[in-house]
Amino acid sequence: MKADDVRRALAFALETYPEKVEAVPLRELVAESARENPRRPAWVKIPLPDELVKSLRGGGDEGDLVLLVRVPREVTQRAGSRIILPGEERR
Repeated sequence: MKADDVRRALAFALETYPEKVEAVPLRELVAESARENPRRPAWVKIPLPDELVKSLRGGGDEGDLVLLVRVPREVTQRAGSRIILPGEERR
C-alpha cells in the first residue's frame, strides 16, 4: 500500500468512523527497548493480542490496516492552542 493510500485511509477512518479507530501511545506499550549500536539497529518490543499478531504474520492483503503513526510534538502543541495560524483549519 502506498503512503498516500495509507494517509487517505487513516484520514477517512478518523473522520467517518472515529469510534472504530484504536490509538494507544506507543510509550504506554513498550515492554523492552534497545538503542542503536554498531552491531544492531534500535528496536522496541510491545505486547499485542494474539489475533493481531496472527493477522500481521499472515502475509495476506485482507487484514486490518495496522499503523505506527508519529505526530510531531509541534503538531500536538498546536492542537491545544486557541490561536489559528494561517493555513490551519479548525472544526
